[in-house]
This record gives sequence, structure tokens and C-alpha cells, in this order.
Amino acid sequence: METATVIDLAREALWVTLIVSTPLLGVALVVGVLIGVIQAATSINEMTLSFIPKLVAMAVAVVLFGSWQIGVLSDFIRNIFHRIPTLFL
Repeated sequence: METATVIDLAREALWVTLIVSTPLLGVALVVGVLIGVIQAATSINEMTLSFIPKLVAMAVAVVLFGSWQIGVLSDFIRNIFHRIPTLFL
């Protein structure tokens, strides 16, 4: 296996990881910022207050984006398995 092939596979794996994780991380970021603004406006300094809304928002995001994420990951894995015969030539 050549170095260029390994680098290409690693680059593609990192890209798929970034694409798949973006919706969940974006939802967590938005909810965290909104809860932070509300906490700053009301002077409530409770660290655990943002946990439940983030948990609910992430569950909703998994329901909304889960099938798409599984599709992207399965396409990536299918592509890897199709490339296996050509990797060691």
C-alpha cells in the first residue's frame, strides 16, 4: 500500500467524521449559547441547567439527522470495502 493511498483514506475518513458530527455539534453549540445568554440575563449561575436542554436537543437532532448520518457512514464503509482489492496491488 502506498503512502498516498493511506493519506487519501485518512483524509476521507476525517472528512466523513467532520460531515457526520457537524449537525450534532452545531445543535449543542446553539443550545449552549442560548442557555448561556439566558443564564447571563437572569444571573443564574447553575452549571447543570444547560444539561437537560442540550440532551433533549441532541436527541431531537439524532432523530432528525440519524438516518442521513447512517447513510453517509455506510456509503463510506461500502467505498472502503470496494477499494480493498485494489489497495495491495
